[in-house]
Amino acid sequence: MNTKTDKDIVGLKELRENMETYIERVNKGESITVFRRSTPLFRITPIDAEEGGWETVIDFTKESGHGVPIEQLLASMKKMHGQKSKIS
Repeated sequence: MNTKTDKDIVGLKELRENMETYIERVNKGESITVFRRSTPLFRITPIDAEEGGWETVIDFTKESGHGVPIEQLLASMKKMHGQKSKIS
């Protein structure tokens, strides 16, 4: 049975002031419950690799800084997802 420890719980102010520390902990697999005034607000948990995490749909970092014409955007999406996807 998984029991809570003081390391699993953090105050909202502490989280804001030391965000990088908690990001590192979550990246290492820890889950953290965030409280404000003795009331739990939310839980931060790592994304499970088996769930698939995030999927890159299109990477705009490879595009110019002047915007992308819609035709080019649609062509890139069709190319990434194959012609069987209907994007209109």
